Amino acid sequence: MSPINEDEGVYCMSGMDALNAWVDDAASLTKPDKIVWLNGSQDEYKGLIAGMLDAGKLTRLNETAYPHSYLYRSAPSDVARTESDTYICTTRKEDAGPTNNWMSPAKAKETVRPLFEGVMRGRTMYVIPYLMGPAGSPLARVGIEITDSPYVAASMFIMTRVGQLALDHLKANGGTFFPGLHSVANLDEDNRYILHFPEENLVWSINSGYGGNALLGKKCLSLRLASWAGRQEGWLAEHMLILGLEDPTGNVTYMAGAFPSACGKTNLAMLVSPLADQGWRVWTVGDDIAWMRIGPDGRLWAVNPEAGFFGVAPGTNTATNPNAMAALSHDSLFTNVALTPDGLPWWEGIDPENDTPPSGTLDWQGHPWARGDGPNPKPAAHPQLALHCAHAAVSIHLAQVGRSPGRADLSFHLWRAARAAGAAGLSVVQLAAWRLRRREHGVGANGGGGRRGRRGAPRPNGDAAVLWL
Repeated sequence: MSPINEDEGVYCMSGMDALNAWVDDAASLTKPDKIVWLNGSQDEYKGLIAGMLDAGKLTRLNETAYPHSYLYRSAPSDVARTESDTYICTTRKEDAGPTNNWMSPAKAKETVRPLFEGVMRGRTMYVIPYLMGPAGSPLARVGIEITDSPYVAASMFIMTRVGQLALDHLKANGGTFFPGLHSVANLDEDNRYILHFPEENLVWSINSGYGGNALLGKKCLSLRLASWAGRQEGWLAEHMLILGLEDPTGNVTYMAGAFPSACGKTNLAMLVSPLADQGWRVWTVGDDIAWMRIGPDGRLWAVNPEAGFFGVAPGTNTATNPNAMAALSHDSLFTNVALTPDGLPWWEGIDPENDTPPSGTLDWQGHPWARGDGPNPKPAAHPQLALHCAHAAVSIHLAQVGRSPGRADLSFHLWRAARAAGAAGLSVVQLAAWRLRRREHGVGANGGGGRRGRRGAPRPNGDAAVLWL
């Protein structure tokens, strides 16, 4: 085992003894052949992409229609965020929240540590310093993900702020970081674990390379660990969109919205106003996660910790979400969508007028698509977990406040609950003289409904409540 750029002393890259010691410990445990610290450069991202193309792990899309965009196919057994394998590991069971799986920290480490022993032999270990939240924001947090997946590393380039920017923030803010250790291992479903240790700001994830299980800055840090941190520090991490509504005078009113998954949250966040020519505009701040804190002025302020959009593709088209389609048109990663003979990504709903892909299309597993014998066509893209990943900076309606320490001052909250009977409830709350009751509520404390889990298992209180700490 030898680190990349050994002559330059890469182990001292951060200047933080605790960080370097943790990376050394992870390397001693997993025993990779090579260690690469990511610096966040475009050349580095291009190198990750080139390596996956050479290894046959990525497919280049039509360069004219989708420049610098690629298709990744996951293993058929690794296509979902698996809540049944996700645990909150706190000393006291009651601190894990009423709807989460709990495991004691001692048992979790005793069970999973042996799975990490030597797991990266023959592989490269990527050390990913990343920043969640706009640079300069008092709410921004630094994560360090260690992974053996170049796909995860490339996705983190899109979804977070990777490299020296994160290390600079780390040095300027006392050296505190959220460590996360991830390995795809051999994708053994029987030994798949996503473990959160809130009392240590730590995540361990093994035997999955899928989205929220592997991109540890997303659900793991931005909601689960951030919820715990916010509870201790007096702020909130919520599964919410943030958008701004501009009136003809130029005044922008910001709102947040809590929606269960697959209920139109991204489409609403990226809405194009039909009255834009009259001066009424919609500005996107974030489509999934909001970190909120009461400011000195008594108002509730929010930031979007993410730097990209990571969403479900089926049903997305130029009518339902033209902003998303524009963002996806270049420099994007697609996962488990179909591929047309012209090298274009395809999924159910991309063309509202035609639910059948072109002849010669390959399905999400890379097999020739066939309609099948049933009354409905066999899905070409994965029906629930075909994904797209795009830079937020390419959204034509991205609010500048979403990329600055200025934050958005919220005036309204929308709450939507998807219920077992299919009826949806929507409520609007005006934030007047709002005060944080941080010891009583965590993520999704007032989420409701009866949405089902990714594997179809009932959830008592919906997606948002599952993330409560």
